[in-house]
Amino acid sequence: MDAPAVDDRRGALRADCGSCFALCCVAPAFARSADFAIDKPAGHACPNLAAGGFGCGIHGDLRRRGFAGCTVYDCFGAGQQVAQVTFGGRDWRQDPASAPLMFAVFPVMRHLHELLWYLTQARDLPAAAPVHARLDDAIAGTRRLTGLPAADLTGVDVDAHRAQVVPLLREASELARAAQHRNRRPYQGRHLVGKDLRRTDLRGADLRGASAVGADLRGADLTAADVTGADLRGADLRGADLRGVLFLVQAQLDAARGDGTTRLPRAFSRPAHWPGRR
Repeated sequence: MDAPAVDDRRGALRADCGSCFALCCVAPAFARSADFAIDKPAGHACPNLAAGGFGCGIHGDLRRRGFAGCTVYDCFGAGQQVAQVTFGGRDWRQDPASAPLMFAVFPVMRHLHELLWYLTQARDLPAAAPVHARLDDAIAGTRRLTGLPAADLTGVDVDAHRAQVVPLLREASELARAAQHRNRRPYQGRHLVGKDLRRTDLRGADLRGASAVGADLRGADLTAADVTGADLRGADLRGADLRGVLFLVQAQLDAARGDGTTRLPRAFSRPAHWPGRR
């Protein structure tokens, strides 16, 4: 896997599993599906979690064992924030009484950290200069929420906060995509499953929330394309240029297909399951 050029401003928004208490293996529920081989209720440890520790017993074999969903999960650094800051390093095995509150706080923190990831990306866009001051305020306000005590965090209305932030992110997106707007077809939220998009001009495209599962994007130029929330599971990104894509998250790459010819932004890692060349 290529080593990402980690930006100090984004470092805290990247998962540091060694500083967490395997919260993603316990707090969320998951259902038996193509992504998970078993059902697991919320607040119950995955049976693959090492007894007495916080390591995954099948970490190197997750895909083959039917746990592909684990390989594309991203907490955006919420795990270490909850473990080391909110709960001051007290883990749920040594302090079982803290477990219910810790598991309730984790999804709230994850949503806040995800918003911080998008806000930070937006703030890095030179074209979004007209809204930089408002983005700074939104980042500061969101960070204040992440620093609340555990009991207060459970009362945070994440949906209301997201509703305030999303319009600002859209403004930043419009500013960044303006120079690339060539095709005004409405891709936002569109059903693009299995579509051959190799000859489609996607520069500056609005692909927010689009379902592009299994789409053929080989050789596509995604410069200034907004992929916020786009479902890229199984999408073929071989030879695609993602260096200027907007609002990409690592999980989207991990869920897609690519190889050594896929051009990635500097701060992203090439997924381990991608072959080196076509």
